[in-house]
Amino acid sequence: MLSRILALALIVAVPSMAAAQDAEEGKNVFKKCRACHDVGDKAKNKVGPELNGLLGRKAGSVEGFNYSDAMKNSGITWDEAKLGEYLTDPKKTVPGNKMVFAGLKNETERANLIAYLATFAADGTAKK
Repeated sequence: MLSRILALALIVAVPSMAAAQDAEEGKNVFKKCRACHDVGDKAKNKVGPELNGLLGRKAGSVEGFNYSDAMKNSGITWDEAKLGEYLTDPKKTVPGNKMVFAGLKNETERANLIAYLATFAADGTAKK
């Protein structure tokens, strides 16, 4: 009986998680990030590092950006889960980092933003 309930919960949860990740909506959420970060084929470091190819990248590794020691020594390799945690509360996730943004508290916005960032390869082109 319990396994049936868990299976049903999973069936219900999976479509809602997939629906929550909308890269096009994430593009709109990225407007909150654009003052400090850049993404795309002409991306450059600003107040924060450019974010091309972020997923799978080691934290503190963008050439030419002056990271805090906290970020360089965090040991993080960005994946969806860790990026979601960081975007929720950057100061709690990496104490001592330089990012002044308070975080995205809305789970759907975070998921959409991550989906949008995931569309960019390291060179700023669209992933295929």
